[in-house]
Amino acid sequence: MRYFIYSRTHIMPKASELKRGMVVELVNEPYVVKDIEIRNPSSRGAATLYKVRFNHLKNKQKRDESLKGEDFLKEVDCERKLIQFSYQDGDSFVFMDNETFEQYAVNGEDIKDELGYISDGLDNLVAVLLEQQLIAIELPASVNLTIIETSPGIKGATAAARTKPATLSTGIEVQVPEYIENGEVIKVNTTTGKFMSRA
Repeated sequence: MRYFIYSRTHIMPKASELKRGMVVELVNEPYVVKDIEIRNPSSRGAATLYKVRFNHLKNKQKRDESLKGEDFLKEVDCERKLIQFSYQDGDSFVFMDNETFEQYAVNGEDIKDELGYISDGLDNLVAVLLEQQLIAIELPASVNLTIIETSPGIKGATAAARTKPATLSTGIEVQVPEYIENGEVIKVNTTTGKFMSRA
């Protein structure tokens, strides 16, 4: 039995609705959305541009497109399953289907943009499967990560104060408020890569 988490009523997302990990068709080929940069126009009345980096699903070639928010794309019909991160095996990262306990391995290079947000046992991940192959991972909107290195917290610093860099348990660096201490667990937005709050 195939298990779908949700079915979309429309298969034609606009550029403004694209998310990392979505699979769309460009020039009759399947591409996965790797990165989205939103460029707000400086002049009034001009359209917001979405600079999107796509990777070809099979040959991994990169393709950059600048799209307007109203541009429609055709989504490739993929199967989606809830998974959690199990373990790393060399260059491979292994994920497990929450329902069937089936395991899917993917090369770290293919999900390198997501790896900074994936910690041991992380669940609420969505596997995007095409022909039973794990081709992309959709991250939850935010994840909790531990700070392993940052300068000491400044007593009396307020939330609106300056920020400082902090290295997290997965190796990524984010800017955090000055009052945050080493060892604290923080919530990070997986779309922007920015600090949201203490977890």
